Amino acid sequence: MRMSRYIFVGILLGFILYKSEAVSWFRIYEMFRFQSFHMFGIIGSAIVSGIIIVYLIKRKHMKNVEGKEITIKDKARTYPRYLIGGFIFGMGWALAGACPAPMFILLGAGNTVFIVYLIAAMTGTYIYGKLRKSLPH
Repeated sequence: MRMSRYIFVGILLGFILYKSEAVSWFRIYEMFRFQSFHMFGIIGSAIVSGIIIVYLIKRKHMKNVEGKEITIKDKARTYPRYLIGGFIFGMGWALAGACPAPMFILLGAGNTVFIVYLIAAMTGTYIYGKLRKSLPH
């Protein structure tokens, strides 16, 4: 029963992303070709919302559902790993036409070809998990 609210929020998010065309391959294609502001607006509003939410969490010392204070650690300032990781993520996004969350949404919408991309994404995640300790972080 406790997980039902998370499932509900996930379904709601999927519905919103699908209806806003944030998971549309054509919208993503337009974004990477700088032909439309649609996706940049969605991503930009998510970034602004995230900044505001993190600020409020830190400023108001908010607590989680268990009553413990939420702590957000500062990120390490090692820019090459963010640039390399962002480049790999962006290339995968451009090649697949979707980032990981929309892959599930598109699969749920009946685009069965995304099974291939999900298998590839999960394989990459598994390999990273195995190699993580030997990679420079």
